[in-house]
Amino acid sequence: MPADSPDRGWFVVATPARSVCDNNARALQKIGRLRFLALGTRHGTPGVPPERTRLNPWLGLKTYVAAQILSPFAAESYRFGLLPQFDAWVKKQLVPGDHIISSYGYANDCFKFVRAHDGKTFVDAGNSHIENFWSVISEEHGRWNCPTPPVSRFWYERSRAMLAETDFVLSPSSHVTQSFLARGFKPEQILKNVYPVDLSLFSPATAPRSKNRPLTLINTGSLSLRKGTPYLLEAFRLIRRQHPTARLLLMQIIQDDVKPVLARFRDLPIEWSPGLPHPRLAEHLRNADVFVLPSLEEGLARTACEAMACGLQVVLTSSTGASDFVQPGVNGELVPIRDPAATAEAILKCWERVRAGEQPPLNDLARRLSFEHFEQEFLGQLRSLSLLAETLEK
Repeated sequence: MPADSPDRGWFVVATPARSVCDNNARALQKIGRLRFLALGTRHGTPGVPPERTRLNPWLGLKTYVAAQILSPFAAESYRFGLLPQFDAWVKKQLVPGDHIISSYGYANDCFKFVRAHDGKTFVDAGNSHIENFWSVISEEHGRWNCPTPPVSRFWYERSRAMLAETDFVLSPSSHVTQSFLARGFKPEQILKNVYPVDLSLFSPATAPRSKNRPLTLINTGSLSLRKGTPYLLEAFRLIRRQHPTARLLLMQIIQDDVKPVLARFRDLPIEWSPGLPHPRLAEHLRNADVFVLPSLEEGLARTACEAMACGLQVVLTSSTGASDFVQPGVNGELVPIRDPAATAEAILKCWERVRAGEQPPLNDLARRLSFEHFEQEFLGQLRSLSLLAETLEK
């Protein structure tokens, strides 16, 4: 059946929990091309009506209970163990001709079904190629004598298998793109998929910065070896030698692998916050000066993008994905991985710009991080692949 047939061109988006793929679902719904969004949750997502939403709350309940009674690594491993159930549930609802969007290891049997029935499969690459992810983080775990693997090996193997059934990669950053090109994917298989930011919430402060506020560093993501947390803390220790009143704001979202390492930094006066809803998180960011994320591996660090949208200077590695938005010497600095000294030096460069009252330009950044820009790029690429028939659009 040709691609522009009225029975073709429908997309299914399937993820066990709310995710960045919700944005793809919203964009497809707006043009009448979403057959359904499948979630293992009780509630759907804004922008996708109930008649286009399929929910499996029992999977979400199991995941929630596991998170309450198990350690973070054990709970995550349990959640990954539920993926075959989610996969089978979604597969029962597919019809020949569907295209599908999912992420690593979530929908392996669905991908096989779709390809066997002339549909196309799209994997959202929330991290770099899974083999690159595994290699980099395994090395880091070895450096810190961490007894657990980077993630559940079950999920790693499912993710590798899923890539063998993948037609297109939705890549949020140049870091992700390069990791797939290095492992045999062709440029035409990789589609740009930069995650948007809610710019109605994440925006610069309207009041001038208080002159009495000391240098204030912030990181609003989880803490782990993958996120380069030990190097962030060591950089803060170096900063404190020159600026004894400097502050570091962190979230109390701590992964198992880094907990033993944190004991080495008990001398540091860290200011902790719990996980915050987005409106409070944006305000939290606006009360800081420099966002720091020396991560070893990311797809696109949305926390860094949110910080930039709030007008903060940022210090990032090129492995964060968000480094694509950094203009060194203007809105931040880029540093090598595993380099606390370079990270501290970069923080001080950013601090000088803050003290001088320099405001990073935000117009182009806001455009590139808007949902409208995401929607235009995503749908435009589908059209270029002849997967959106104009006769079906609303």
